[in-house]
Amino acid sequence: MSPAKIEEDHRRGFIVPIGGAEDKEGDVRVLRRFLEVSGGKRARVVIIPTASSLEDTGSRYEKLFKKLGAYEAKSLPIVTRADAARDEWLKYLDHASAVFVTGGNQLRLSTILGGTPMATAIRRANARGVSVGGTSAGAAILSEHMIAQGQEGNTPKAGLVTLAPGFGLTNRFVFDQHFRQRDRLGRLLTALAYNPFAVGVGLDEDTAAFIDADSKLSVVGAGGITIVDGAGLEHSSIAETRDGQTVSMTNVRVHVLIEGGSFDLTTRTASP
Repeated sequence: MSPAKIEEDHRRGFIVPIGGAEDKEGDVRVLRRFLEVSGGKRARVVIIPTASSLEDTGSRYEKLFKKLGAYEAKSLPIVTRADAARDEWLKYLDHASAVFVTGGNQLRLSTILGGTPMATAIRRANARGVSVGGTSAGAAILSEHMIAQGQEGNTPKAGLVTLAPGFGLTNRFVFDQHFRQRDRLGRLLTALAYNPFAVGVGLDEDTAAFIDADSKLSVVGAGGITIVDGAGLEHSSIAETRDGQTVSMTNVRVHVLIEGGSFDLTTRTASP
C-alpha cells in the first residue's frame, strides 16, 4: 500500500508515530506538539479507537484533545468493516486537520480498516496536508509494512517477526513501539533483514517521531528513538536461515536520538 499522490499546491501532512504510554496528565508535550502541527486552536481531530477493546478510549481522547485546546475532537467508533464505509463518518475526514489512531491491537486495525474507504480517506487526507498520528498499535500501522507481532530480544532471528500491510502513509519507514521497555531491537532488525529498503524507527514510550513533508524526522518526548538504517547493508543471511536461528547482518547503522534530535531520510544523516 503506497502513499497517496500529493495534490497540486499541497504538502503532505505530518506523520506522527508515538511509542505508546504518552503522558496525558503532566506537560503532555507529545500530544501538545501534535496539536500544534495540526492547526493549534483551530485543530479538528478525528480519533480512530478501533484498536482498543475499551469502550471509553475514544471519548477519553476526545476530552483530552479538547482540554489541550482543539477546536473539535470527534471519535469514530469503527468496530466493523461496514462502519469503515459509512458516508457520514467519511465526511469528517473532509474537514479534519488531524487524524489520531489509538493504541490496542494492531491486527484489529489491519483486519477492520485494511482496504476500506476509511483507510483510503486517511491516506488521501495526509497527502493534502492533514497530520496523521498514532500511539502504540496506532503507530505501527501508519507505514506500508506493519510489524504485526513478534518476540522480544536484542538478536535478529528468522521468524522473530510477522509483517502485515499497514495504512501506507509512508513506504520509507517501519515503526516499532514500546521499544526499549519491551526489548524489541531484535524484531526491528529482523524486519529490516527482510526489507532493507526501509529505515527502522524504534519508539520508546512517551516519545514521538514527527516526520514532515520532506521526510525529516524530529524527536519529541521523554525517551529516545532508535534509528536502524539498512541502506548500506552488505550481507543478510535471512534467506538461508531456519526459523529460530540467528540472522547475520553486516554494515547496519544504528542511531539513538533524544528530544531535539533528527534524522534526514534524504541524506541519511542523524543530528543530535
